[in-house]
Amino acid sequence: MPRERFGEDHTFLPRRAYLSFDEIQKVVDACKPVGLEKVRITGGEPLLRPNLEELVSSLKGSGVEVALTTNASLLAGQAERLAEAGLDRVTVSLDALDPKTHAQMTDSSIPVETVLDGIDAAVSAGLSPVKVNCVIQKGVNEDQVVPLVERFRGTGVTVRFIEYMDVGRTNGWQLAQVVPSADILDFLQKRFDLTPIDPINPSDVARRWAHSDGSGEIGFISSVSKPFCGDCVRARLSADGRLHTCLFSSGGHDLRAIINNDGNEQTLSDAIAAIWSRRDDRYSEIRSLETSVLPRVEMSYIGG
Repeated sequence: MPRERFGEDHTFLPRRAYLSFDEIQKVVDACKPVGLEKVRITGGEPLLRPNLEELVSSLKGSGVEVALTTNASLLAGQAERLAEAGLDRVTVSLDALDPKTHAQMTDSSIPVETVLDGIDAAVSAGLSPVKVNCVIQKGVNEDQVVPLVERFRGTGVTVRFIEYMDVGRTNGWQLAQVVPSADILDFLQKRFDLTPIDPINPSDVARRWAHSDGSGEIGFISSVSKPFCGDCVRARLSADGRLHTCLFSSGGHDLRAIINNDGNEQTLSDAIAAIWSRRDDRYSEIRSLETSVLPRVEMSYIGG
């Protein structure tokens, strides 16, 4: 969230507008009959939400896998109780090990050491395999690719490189800033002996490669150069109760009234199924100069 656009004077969503944990649980329960198996808690920064472990525990009670994506600024102090609550896995956003580059990419003052401490705490708490997501932006952090691979090789932590995407409108995205995953892979193969790993599911967004000596793996998420819209199985629920069927959507479907419709889970389940059945999102496949100017929801609003 660029500080010049989201500074101290910005009017953020009031806390009274957030879905309660019970309301989030209702949506999860309503999604299970239509195939929901995994819930990922994202943000914004989800660890800012007080008592998040209570939500984790509640969701686990529904029999779904529960994962978390975080910038790890608060992870070291919360990893253990999140694991005790039933959290299965954690993904950490880290775009650089170099402090200056990290500050430039995140526009924050969170030290790299704090993020690394959070990763270590997650590993110690058993939230494995811990994944580190790194967005590569041309001219900014390409030189961090090898240091990140070397830093986490042999630790059980998986580094995944993500192509720079035009999520929302505030990051000033341009196609020329994208480093294709294929280029990163070619570069890494000159230094490391990597072998491909077959995907587990067709809907897996990351293409995985393993170090031949068994010291770990690397992932690539290539939404720009190799779109995977046709296999996408992800829906996103915003903090204020809107269901988004695409990361690049211009708007969502307001579920709040149905969520609070006398607790009628079937009505909510039918509404969600109808929304999903009508989806025709394929932004990454049709990305162009014309589509790039369309309004889009910010990632800080609906998560990654």
